[in-house]
Amino acid sequence: MPRHLLSSVLFMNLGPFNAFVAGWLSLPEPLAIVVLAALGILLGAFANHVITTWCWYPRPISPWVRMDAWHLDEEHQQIANKLPPRSLLDRIPLLGWLRLRREATLHGPGFWVRPLLIEIGMAITLPIMHQQYLGGLLLPSGFPAAVVATLSTWMTLLFFVHVALLAMMVAATFIDFDERTIPDAITIPGTILALVLASITPYVFLPGQLAEGISPVTLQHPLGLNPKWMSGGGLLTCLVIWSGWCFALADRRVIMRHGVSKAIEYFLARLVRHPSWKILAVIWVVGIVAISIVYQISGIHWLGLASSLMGLAVGGGIVWSIRLVGGWAMQMEAMGFGDVTLMAMIGAYIGWQASLAAFFLAPLAAIVIVLIQFVATRDRATPFGPYLCAGTVLTLIFWDEVYNARLRTTIALMGDLLLWLGLAMLGLLGGMLMVSRWFKSRLYN
Repeated sequence: MPRHLLSSVLFMNLGPFNAFVAGWLSLPEPLAIVVLAALGILLGAFANHVITTWCWYPRPISPWVRMDAWHLDEEHQQIANKLPPRSLLDRIPLLGWLRLRREATLHGPGFWVRPLLIEIGMAITLPIMHQQYLGGLLLPSGFPAAVVATLSTWMTLLFFVHVALLAMMVAATFIDFDERTIPDAITIPGTILALVLASITPYVFLPGQLAEGISPVTLQHPLGLNPKWMSGGGLLTCLVIWSGWCFALADRRVIMRHGVSKAIEYFLARLVRHPSWKILAVIWVVGIVAISIVYQISGIHWLGLASSLMGLAVGGGIVWSIRLVGGWAMQMEAMGFGDVTLMAMIGAYIGWQASLAAFFLAPLAAIVIVLIQFVATRDRATPFGPYLCAGTVLTLIFWDEVYNARLRTTIALMGDLLLWLGLAMLGLLGGMLMVSRWFKSRLYN
């Protein structure tokens, strides 16, 4: 990596966020706690609205929807007609859910408990999270308090970026629990926001150790920046990643039973059958132009954007690869495509290194969540999205231990072998799933 670029990366530059962060840090601590608790409640209320209205089968549970404008079947409409009309008091977070208990005959007993807990949980989480971030949770252990204090502006920016990610993960998690789907309405805007933030400053990424000191975990971690990323080859790679992400969001399906020519014809017809293809086309073109402009600006802006796109590719690529291999080996859908777009969004926020850690920590979180879900609902189905989110949270909480103490050294030692090991493990997974399917077919048929 060129020394002038390295020095510009290590020199903390939060861009237009400097003024906001400085203003925030000037607030008295008690006032900051109150503001964060209120922000947590509002984000929890927004998540609750998204959970019940952005899903595949929306329900009129959110107090921010008009009950009289909602389409209900005859039985439920009769129940709704007997209920008192909703008022402004019903829209007040926390209090509103206690008042809406009167609608239990329409939505089911206890429907208000989960939304209430989400808002309370966010109100408690944000102040604790803020204290931990500014206390050096994400930094390498052993830093003196004076050094931690000098990095408070960076940690503050990271806190607010991760708060936005947390709110989106909360909404995605509970929609996935309810419907086994994750809506693009969450992951597409969330991914674009991550790319925009990374283009402004690379200090939206987690901190990590380098020989020269502490810097954001971007493409220079842990082996140094390959000069190709700053050349036309890096631009081409990023344009391919962006194009692949946009193409993956389109309505795609390959039907080979009528031959190759018909398969191509059907494939192209499906791409433009849904009206959303026009929106995706606009997103793709605007993204191509924006990526090219940031490349021309170069410096830390290009490094941040390229790192975010690489995180998108690795995060989404891992889950997509397992989905393809698992579906082929088991002759059934292994996991939904919403898991792919969710992990791609997460990767755009935390980078490819943290995406690896989050993916491999997800099964550990799954053990706990599956047990709690089964005890509470007796449901054996296991959507993977919530576990990816939980793995991400674990990665952030134990970031120093995960990356600085372990993953950084592992990546540095293995180098290019890491990719080949991943491909070998993917092939081994496919083989194991095929053998499992063969045994099941012989055992039950």
